Amino acid sequence: MEQSQADVPLDSNILQFWNSAEKKGYSGTAIFTPHQPLFVRNGMGIDQHDHEGRLITLEYESFYLVCCYTPNSQDGLKRLDYRMEWEDALRGYLCTLDEKKPVIYCGDLNVAHQEIDLKNPKTNQKSAGFTDQERGKLTALLDCGFLDTFRVLHPDAEGIYSWWSYRFQARAKNAGWRIDYFLVSQRLKEHIKRAEILTTIEGSDHCPVLLELDI
Repeated sequence: MEQSQADVPLDSNILQFWNSAEKKGYSGTAIFTPHQPLFVRNGMGIDQHDHEGRLITLEYESFYLVCCYTPNSQDGLKRLDYRMEWEDALRGYLCTLDEKKPVIYCGDLNVAHQEIDLKNPKTNQKSAGFTDQERGKLTALLDCGFLDTFRVLHPDAEGIYSWWSYRFQARAKNAGWRIDYFLVSQRLKEHIKRAEILTTIEGSDHCPVLLELDI
């Protein structure tokens, strides 16, 4: 589905864009911005992937902003095969955009890329979000010319996560995962000024992630 303008604004300065799942109360994405885009697209134009509200793209003059909520492979990895199909389609979509102008890709990508990105890598080797298959798909995207902005500026930082289970006092113990990202096209590397994970902000099992670009 495509949209040409924002929904009802939050106030006179903030626009809001929503992509809701057809299944009520399930997944969905939103972007809030003071900057009017040239164009808005919900989904990636592939029917099998566009019913869960997982993708919004805003086009601006010098870049695309893509907000994503990647499907979880779920307990028992029962949705891993679908996740692999999603990843391949999404990579193709992002690379097509990147051929036209730089891409800023952000969201809950539901994968901890390296062992440094979660507290207990050894015991989670076959857990959703840390399988070889899921990690490999993120590697494939980076190999296509995208950068993990947090690792660009903080290549060796440990113990910094963006999600903690509500169980077992995981946040108090900092037993977390880094699964929320800002990825950007390689040619934006020199424009990255700040990339942070705001671990002190509470209110969710996730915390915000921040990217500042000079463009």
